[in-house]
Amino acid sequence: MGRYIHNLILQGEGMNLDFKYCISDPHKIARSLSAFSNSEGGKLLIGVRDNGSLAGVRSDEEYYMIDAAARLYCNPEVKLAIRNHTINGKSILEVDVPKSIIIPVRAKNEEGKWRAYFRQRDQNFLADRVLLQVWRRSSSSRGLLLRFDEKEKLLLHHLRENGKITVAEFRRLAGLNGKSAEKIISDFILCGILRYEGSEKGLFYSLSNEFETSGRNSSQS
Repeated sequence: MGRYIHNLILQGEGMNLDFKYCISDPHKIARSLSAFSNSEGGKLLIGVRDNGSLAGVRSDEEYYMIDAAARLYCNPEVKLAIRNHTINGKSILEVDVPKSIIIPVRAKNEEGKWRAYFRQRDQNFLADRVLLQVWRRSSSSRGLLLRFDEKEKLLLHHLRENGKITVAEFRRLAGLNGKSAEKIISDFILCGILRYEGSEKGLFYSLSNEFETSGRNSSQS
């Protein structure tokens, strides 16, 4: 069993794996549960430092803390699978977080507000209104009719020239209100034209690899 945890740690933190030294705040762990649930799912290793060394935890206390975070600080509740491993006398909790069937899963923050998060690389990011709209509309069975008017063409031209854009930048560029700008960007994401990337400054949007490839192929034919 020690080798199993050791091999997980060797993978390093990433899209589907996160190390936690301890759980002292249910709000913070709820953010991780929200991010994994809204993305591809993943594992938390509790009692492991960022550098991969084993710290160990008091398994009962940590178990009840993460269980409370999943039940009371996540909406909808996150169903976890928690296993306790003892390695060199230290307790390590392995927490499996499944991808949620119902998205978004929101986490309750310190101010009592519910916020949704997503996971990219080894970080959790706050979802913006565009991404919330994409998640909501993805669950609908209705088809999407995409129009390429002046504003849509302007967005594509900017992205081909500059690589990425924020909602605020697109609003200024196209002279749109927030709701209209968010609708166009969410339409493009749902159609596979745009991808999103989290950062400390918010979300950036750029052309998807598939759209760039199809665009080059069309221009060459």
